[in-house]
Amino acid sequence: MNAPPTHWPARSLLGMLPEPARQELLGLGTEVRFDAGDVLLSEGAHDRHVLLLLSGFAKVTATLENGQVSLLAVRVGGETVGEMAAVDGVDGVDGDDGVPRSATVTACGPMAARVLQPAALRELLMRRPEVGMALTRIVSDRLRWANRRRMEFRGYPVKVRLARLLVEFAAAYGQPEHGGGVVMGCGLTQPELAALTGAAETTVHKGLRELREEGLLETGYRSTTIRDLARLRRVAELPGGGISRAAAAAPGTAPRSRPSPPCTPPPP
Repeated sequence: MNAPPTHWPARSLLGMLPEPARQELLGLGTEVRFDAGDVLLSEGAHDRHVLLLLSGFAKVTATLENGQVSLLAVRVGGETVGEMAAVDGVDGVDGDDGVPRSATVTACGPMAARVLQPAALRELLMRRPEVGMALTRIVSDRLRWANRRRMEFRGYPVKVRLARLLVEFAAAYGQPEHGGGVVMGCGLTQPELAALTGAAETTVHKGLRELREEGLLETGYRSTTIRDLARLRRVAELPGGGISRAAAAAPGTAPRSRPSPPCTPPPP
């Protein structure tokens, strides 16, 4: 595995922190490594540790009441996963084991992370209030992202929602190509795209086919390339030029890196 990066996306926890606080956070816990398909955190578990991702991609999934697995988000190096469980309850008080984890986190390729215990993280938050402020900002970004998805479900047809999602992921994970296209840096399967756009898989398949026929998109084995980002933005009904504010605020913004292979959520 490649060494973890020395810089992280600007809107990730490690990217937001000043150097002294960042180094103190990186000094906590122990480093662990994962391979593609490894489960980092399990839905329903009562463990309380936090994972500080140093490199790679992970997908956050949850099981619905009907047994289907839904993709909730993508997390990348520089971000944390599991922080909600760490702040639910206090260890050792009235036998409180905390609220069970609400989602499963699965590696989408080789990853490195640091395991942070809740007590150590709380001590750091007391010493370094800027870490707490950064975490609050990240939670706010994630809530805005989730709210935007829900509003788009009601306000836009599936093709527009799909185009908006592709624009955001291109801004977050895209790697520029010599021919002017953008190679998606995080592979998503059609069921995962359907989950993120709130649409049926057959409808997403139709939308992708139309985008390919219009020359906006190319898909292949474990790869997606956007051929005309400006036109895709128009399909998405987004302002032209540059990266939209929505894309800039999307959680999970990653540095330009080599594409990761797709990661299918584990069966229920």
